[in-house]
Amino acid sequence: MGEAVNLLIDCDTGIDDALAILYLARQSNVRIIAAGSVHGNVSAQLGAINTLRVFELAGLGNIDVALVADGWLAQETNPAEEVHGRDGLGETNLPMPRRRPSKEAAAAQMVRVVHEHPGTLTILATAPLTNLAIALLLDPELPRLVHRVVVMGGAVYCPGNVTMDAEANIWSDPEAADLVFTAGWPITLVGLDVTMKAVLKPEDAGLLADTDSSVGRFAWAILQHYFEFHARYYGERLCHLHDPLAAGIVADPSLATYRSTPVRVELRGVLTRGSTRGNPPWNAAGPEGPPISVATEVDADRFRAAFLRALT
Repeated sequence: MGEAVNLLIDCDTGIDDALAILYLARQSNVRIIAAGSVHGNVSAQLGAINTLRVFELAGLGNIDVALVADGWLAQETNPAEEVHGRDGLGETNLPMPRRRPSKEAAAAQMVRVVHEHPGTLTILATAPLTNLAIALLLDPELPRLVHRVVVMGGAVYCPGNVTMDAEANIWSDPEAADLVFTAGWPITLVGLDVTMKAVLKPEDAGLLADTDSSVGRFAWAILQHYFEFHARYYGERLCHLHDPLAAGIVADPSLATYRSTPVRVELRGVLTRGSTRGNPPWNAAGPEGPPISVATEVDADRFRAAFLRALT
């Protein structure tokens, strides 16, 4: 287990965000302080409701969840209902949470929480980076006050998943992502380079169906929708643990190995918009900018075991 973590989660709670939150709630070294919601898997409003639902299920019903002020910076939003269901949680239709989203804007909340925990706060972003970009515009000093930013996003040395080049979170708001990647704060990028290696199959997760844990049973229920989507897309019932792996690296950075490189986001290419580019592994010339830590290898077996153990 890694060092103690004070955590703000910025998410668009669909199935894999929910799994990530449930995992983090069981980590003894992680204290979740607040959460922000942004348009992505679902609308920001539904994402906030889902985050509150999952917090309540995990016994964290006192955590504030704030909303993004508007849509993405430069393009229309496009929720992924096919992947996550109309309710964003695999058509499980949980009851409405007891609490409602905060009236504070997510970016303003982020600025406030960072200043309340200078030098000690980690931000986990499992969604388009709109809130982080707006927070930077509100307070350009944030990068020197944040301990670490862990981003689930990008496909630096591998193909994308929403286009041949681009990963969904970065493609959704490329302008926001490029602003975040060049701001100079300590970023760990957990992209498709490693999350595509964190595969979960029904036979691996079967113990969730039989557990006495309400968290485990809920995880099993939402995974069924996720398995079915992947079966249509890949021809096999499985899923990739994108957001949960980023959460795992928040709790235990030793799960992965990293390459330090500047990363820039393509903003103009008709076919390549949203793609992420780092320096090639053989040290040829690449983009300029502050270096970030790109996860390039992961101990997927160790993470999968820890993930299942936490949920049961």
